Amino acid sequence: MKTNLLDKKLSKGSSPERKSAIQFILTMGIVSLFADMTYEGAHSIIGPFLKDLGASATQVGIIAGLGEMIAASLRLLSGRLADRTRAYWTITTLGYFLNLVVVPALALAGNWQVAAVIVIAERTGKGLRGPAKDVLLSDATRVVGHGWGFGLHTAFDQIGAVLGPLFIAVVVARENHFGHAFLWLAIPGVCAFGALFVARAMRPAKKIIAPVTTPVAEPLPKVFWFYIAAAGLLACGFIDFPLLAYHFQKTALARPAAIPLFYAGAMGLNGVAALIFGRLFDRFGIGVIVFGIVASMLALPLGVLGGPTAVMAGVACWGIGLGAQQAILRAGIAQTISMNKRGTAFGVFNAIYGLLWFLGSATMGMLYDYSLIALVVFGVAVQLAAAVLFVSLRRPLDTARGST
Repeated sequence: MKTNLLDKKLSKGSSPERKSAIQFILTMGIVSLFADMTYEGAHSIIGPFLKDLGASATQVGIIAGLGEMIAASLRLLSGRLADRTRAYWTITTLGYFLNLVVVPALALAGNWQVAAVIVIAERTGKGLRGPAKDVLLSDATRVVGHGWGFGLHTAFDQIGAVLGPLFIAVVVARENHFGHAFLWLAIPGVCAFGALFVARAMRPAKKIIAPVTTPVAEPLPKVFWFYIAAAGLLACGFIDFPLLAYHFQKTALARPAAIPLFYAGAMGLNGVAALIFGRLFDRFGIGVIVFGIVASMLALPLGVLGGPTAVMAGVACWGIGLGAQQAILRAGIAQTISMNKRGTAFGVFNAIYGLLWFLGSATMGMLYDYSLIALVVFGVAVQLAAAVLFVSLRRPLDTARGST
């Protein structure tokens, strides 16, 4: 009740603190917009670019999965480092440096091994900056409301995720070369850095203080581990876009310039799906993720076995499935784990989710070189197992939510 009253008070009027918080959120949103233009633009052509450098499907799957695993797992360590040192801006800036500056260097990669190191370095930067950036944002969203503040910031994320691949599509269509396109991504990268320094000048971290809590020795509840297992299975069976793009390039199902357009469309659907599934989750609970899993399962036969029309439908299903995951999985943890254990829970979630994403991506890459049918069967079977486990968790999660 007190929290609701406080939120209502904060939502009214235009106090200097509220105005400052909104300006900071908008500026950090602009940082994310340009940052997403940079690395999502690059992500949209990584698969075919690695293919042109001589990488096999197995190698593309391992590279993509390893990058995601590092990004997810590093959040566990970087979050603790940020809380211990309070160097939120330093860690955030360093993360963006790795995340953005290395992307144009892909244009200089002479072989797939060098490109792989750069891709992993970019993902490392994302994992490093994530928790520290979220702490900085949370200080501002506390003033205007966490849901609305983070939602506004996420909207900028998705705008950048759409604009980046569109930008790359134009460059690739004009130059008919993937490598040169990475150089152009230095432009939004520089813009992101400029916006980051403006944000730091607007709202330094001196007001952020550590929550006054004592360590809790109580272990995480059993339902959490089953939930993590279900999420891990879902990640394991979810195909990486670089592998899909590799397939499109190898089979000539799409022209090179069309591949980043596919990714841009998927990111647009991702944002819409996240909003819809987030609303449905708040109303109906974890069971709604099954519809997202159905979409991501369809992405496999449509994207890997289908023709040109089916490929577009498969990419659309891929974007919807990813949006459902992004909207629901972390929300489920927040609703079932108490605040004093939530940081640890998110860290464990990211680490296990990233590890199984890597194992799934590597497996699918190897299966691609062996049999497309085997790849599809593996992905569908693992995601189906995840759906069954999520459905079985509906009541336990409802009980856990009531106890937080």
